[in-house]
Amino acid sequence: MTTTDRAAPSPSRHRRQGEPRRRGRRAARRRTRNRLRSALFIMLTLMVLGAVGVGWVQLRLNGNIRTFDGNGLSEDRPDARSSKGENVLIIGSDARNDGNSALGGGHQDDTGRSDTVLLLHIPADRRHAVAVSIPRDTLVTIPPCRLPDGTWTKARTNAMFNAAFSVGQTEKGNPACTQNTVEQLTGLHVDHTLVVDFKGFAAVTDVVGGVRVCVPNDVYAKDLDPNRGTQGELLFRKGEQTVSGQRALDYVRIRHGIGDGSDMGRIKRQQAFVAGLVKKVKSDGLTPAKLLPLADAVTKSMTVDRGLGTAHKLISFAMSLKDIDLHDTKFVTVPWRYQGARIAIVQPDADRLWAALKNDRPIDDLGTDGGKDTAPGSAPASPGAADAVSGAGISVAVYNGTATSGLAAAAAAELTENGFTVAGTANARGQDRTTTVVQYGTGLESQARTVAGLFPGARLQSIGALGINVILGRSYTAHAPAPGPTSETDDVRSADDDPCSNLSYG
Repeated sequence: MTTTDRAAPSPSRHRRQGEPRRRGRRAARRRTRNRLRSALFIMLTLMVLGAVGVGWVQLRLNGNIRTFDGNGLSEDRPDARSSKGENVLIIGSDARNDGNSALGGGHQDDTGRSDTVLLLHIPADRRHAVAVSIPRDTLVTIPPCRLPDGTWTKARTNAMFNAAFSVGQTEKGNPACTQNTVEQLTGLHVDHTLVVDFKGFAAVTDVVGGVRVCVPNDVYAKDLDPNRGTQGELLFRKGEQTVSGQRALDYVRIRHGIGDGSDMGRIKRQQAFVAGLVKKVKSDGLTPAKLLPLADAVTKSMTVDRGLGTAHKLISFAMSLKDIDLHDTKFVTVPWRYQGARIAIVQPDADRLWAALKNDRPIDDLGTDGGKDTAPGSAPASPGAADAVSGAGISVAVYNGTATSGLAAAAAAELTENGFTVAGTANARGQDRTTTVVQYGTGLESQARTVAGLFPGARLQSIGALGINVILGRSYTAHAPAPGPTSETDDVRSADDDPCSNLSYG
C-alpha cells in the first residue's frame, strides 16, 4: 500500500489521543483556581482574625479602664488655650479597696488617700517633658469640691494638699477635687487626670522586668513600719539593685530609716524610681507589641478622666511620647520650704515655674524670657530689656492682680531700681489676671511704653484717668530671675541621671 493509500486517523481517534492533554490542562487550571481561592480565603481569614484580635485587645483594655465623674470639675477653670502644651495630672492612690490592702496595709473601708502627685507637662512640640512633684503636706487652698451627694464644699485655706483627694470620704478618692486644687494653685489647665493604685504600680514594675534603683543604706522591716517592736528582716541591702512588684512598692513608700528620713527625701527617691521606669520602658522599645502588656497591667488598676477613657486614646497618648529623649525628661519639686511640720510654697519662685510650663519653656531657661510671642498691643519681650530702661520723671502706681503675695512689692523695687517713682502699691480688685497691663491716661502713652519695657509681654491700655498704673498678672513671674538653690528649691533630675545620685536632702 502506498503512502497515499494509508487510511487517515479518524476524528474520534484523534480526540481520544488529545483528550488526556486537555483534561490535564483543565485539571491544572482547576488546581490553580483552587489554590487562589484557598490563598484568598486564608488572607481573608487572617484579616478577620487580625481585626477580631485587635478588637479583642481593645475590648479587654476598655473593660479594664475606669473613669471618674467630670461633674466634679470646677466651672471656674483656667482657659484650655492659655497653655501651649498638654498637662497631665498623675495621682498615686493609697486606696485600700479592691485588693490593695494586701500591698499596703490598712482596712478595706478606709477613705482613699493620695501620697504621690506629679503634674506632667508635655510641650506642643513633644521634644521634652517636665514632671513636677507636689508634696502631700503642702499648705494650699482647696477650692469648692463636689461631694458624692452632689453638693459642693466651701473653699478651705491653709489645708494640706493631699486632703483634696479625700474630700467626700469615699474609698476611691476624689480626683476631680485634686485637679481643681492643682489648677487653682498653678493657673494651668489640666488636660487629663489619671489615678494609679498600689496594684497597678506593682503590676507595671513586674511587666517591665523590674526597675534599677539605688539604696543609700541597709533597710529593715521596721523602717517600712515604725510601729514594729523589733528591727525585723532585712528588706534592702545598700547599693544598686533591681526591684519589682511588692519590693518596688516598698522602695517608693519607705520614709523612715533611709536617706534623711523625710517625706521630701522620699519624693527624691520616687522621682529617681519613675526616671528609672521611663528609662527601662524606652530601652525595651515603646512598640505596640510591648506596649500592650504594659497597657493591660496599667489599665487594670487605673481611673482616668473621660478624655482618656478608651484604650485607643491611652495608647495613642503613650505613643506620642516615645520620641522624647531621656535627658529631656525632667523631674523637679515645686519650690518649697518648711513651715513647722508642713510644707510652704516659695513665691515668686513657684509662679515662675508655672509660667515657664505655660509657655512651653524648658525649666533650664527659667531666667530668660524663653522667646515668648508678643501679642498685638504688647510691649516687645526681649532679654535684658530692663537694662536699657530709664524711668526718670515717670510716676507709677503698682497693683497686684494675682493671688501671689509680694508681687507688687517686687515690681515696685524693680521700678525704683530703674529710676521710676512708685506712687504706691496695692491689690487690684480682681486677683485672676493672666497678663500684666500698663494703663495710661491722656498724653502718657510714650511714658507707658517706657514702663512696659520692664514687663515683657505687658499689654498697653488707654484709660480715662490721670497717671500710669501697672496691674500685674501671672505673666510677670515669667521674666523674673530664676530661683536659686538657697530657697530650698528642689534641683532638677533627668531621666538619664545615675540612679544613685541626689537621693536625699540630708
